[in-house]
Amino acid sequence: MKKTLRSILLAVIMLMGSAFAQTEEGGFAGTMKNLGISAGKAFVQPVVSGFGNNMNGGWFHKAPATKIFGIDLEVGLVGMGTFTTEENKTFNLQADFKFSGGPVGSNSEAEKLAANVQNYNLLSSAQKQDVIDAIAAQSFNVSMSGPTIVGTKADYLKIVVPTQTLNVNGNTMTINGTTQSITAVTGVMDGAATIPLAAPQFSIGTIYGTQATFRYLPEVEIDKDLGKFKYFGFGIQHNLGMWFPIPVVDLGASFFTQKLEVGTLMTAKTSSFGLNASKQFGFAFLNVTPYAGFMFESSTMTFGYDFPTYTDPSNPANNKTEHIAFELEGENTTRLTIGLSIRLLVININADYNIGKQNSATAGVFFAF
Repeated sequence: MKKTLRSILLAVIMLMGSAFAQTEEGGFAGTMKNLGISAGKAFVQPVVSGFGNNMNGGWFHKAPATKIFGIDLEVGLVGMGTFTTEENKTFNLQADFKFSGGPVGSNSEAEKLAANVQNYNLLSSAQKQDVIDAIAAQSFNVSMSGPTIVGTKADYLKIVVPTQTLNVNGNTMTINGTTQSITAVTGVMDGAATIPLAAPQFSIGTIYGTQATFRYLPEVEIDKDLGKFKYFGFGIQHNLGMWFPIPVVDLGASFFTQKLEVGTLMTAKTSSFGLNASKQFGFAFLNVTPYAGFMFESSTMTFGYDFPTYTDPSNPANNKTEHIAFELEGENTTRLTIGLSIRLLVININADYNIGKQNSATAGVFFAF
């Protein structure tokens, strides 16, 4: 039983961290290291909204009982999925971008751009290095287009650099207009139709119509460089029928908050509050419960990573990086939830659909006592 539970928890952790835990070239962490701030924000925005939407879903499937004191326990697993659109899978923007440098022959981004400098091939090796260093030292206003994190792996980042001048040791040189492709930046989730998430969930009640709900996963190290995966959430529901009569349905007020961390790369925080109504048909251990809710919600993700500014394959000790950090907000601010819960003895199954800026679906399976 212990091994089975551990396997389930590890599977959940892998599902929750799948979009972030890839550190190899083409994975999320590797991709972020090849992006500047503007492109990085555009690249991750769909998953910021999707993960925030998911984290705020699946918290309830009924209002708490109107009891001064009662035993109502549930433990199980919630799965969530936010639906992506074609609009989510690509981005296009005009922004400043820094090309990473390196020694002559390292095939760095700056060296690729330097090849478009007039008469570059006639320069000495030392002069070529000066051009590469001058390019790596400044930002260029460019057009960028490519896949977001939910885009396809066949797509990659394209940077259009207009013709412009470059100052190299007091000399003015012309960079001819060019399009540079950065093949290391591709869609991590390969055109996924949904952004998935899952979490174990435990609820306990009831005291004066109040129920507490928790989500938790034990810390697991993803990668020595990236750090640990951490997740904790807490929520509370209260049946307003404890204070005044409410006809036909049980009406609950609720608040939920949680935090998810993926090592040093990403931290996500969400919160939601609102009302949910439910109506039970049947008996205590055999019933059907339609439910609905309206929630106000917010979500933020903070990213931090080291952007490579100089790469020397022959001597990694010469490598240089610049730390980049930024915060983004999820697009969902409200949601309407409509769902159905079925109780069969000690098993409770529920599913719902959520309508907001991004639509999503959640489902849960619980042991109920």
